[in-house]
Amino acid sequence: MTKLTARDIVERAPDGWVYLLGVLRTRLRTGDFATGLGLVTAIGAAAEAADHHPDLDLRYSWVDVALVSHDVGAVTERDLRMARTIADLAGQAGVALQRDGLSALELALDSPEIGAVLPFWTAVLGGTAGEDDLKDPSGVLPTVWFQKSGHQEPRQRWHPDLWVDPSEVRGRIEAAVRAGGTLVSDEQAPSFWVLADPEGNKVCLCTWQDRA
Repeated sequence: MTKLTARDIVERAPDGWVYLLGVLRTRLRTGDFATGLGLVTAIGAAAEAADHHPDLDLRYSWVDVALVSHDVGAVTERDLRMARTIADLAGQAGVALQRDGLSALELALDSPEIGAVLPFWTAVLGGTAGEDDLKDPSGVLPTVWFQKSGHQEPRQRWHPDLWVDPSEVRGRIEAAVRAGGTLVSDEQAPSFWVLADPEGNKVCLCTWQDRA
């Protein structure tokens, strides 16, 4: 299967889905546990028939769905087909797909010597190390991304990267500023914006835009 570009994904995904941190996601607002369980069962049967299996997180009043082709490491045509199938099943159950407010958290560590620190964090956190990241195969822990930095001090060490849909960015920035934060930089927008809390602790709001 061929990896799709971010723009292909967001333009072709069914309504109610968002593309965050390399994964196609939605939240099915079931309203109660029994409806969610029934929908998970229906999705499971459809996934078995298609031999492609989404990650499902069943909660009391919603079901979170994540789609990615693990053998390719990216979203492909089969994920878009499964997204359409899930949207149809949700419609038949009278369940709405929610995209507003969905996000994905990644932790970023700035380091001038990634090769020196990556083995340590792999040992402590477990998971699978890549060239510049560390992933939890179970998907429970956030991905850790190691960002190349200079040696100059003082420099930032850890910061969270919060991945959101582009439509969420402006509202979150405005809310952060109202809460006493500052917009540190928008030089890399629309790829990411840098914000800081009143004590100067930074966070990046990241989107799929303007990325390879």
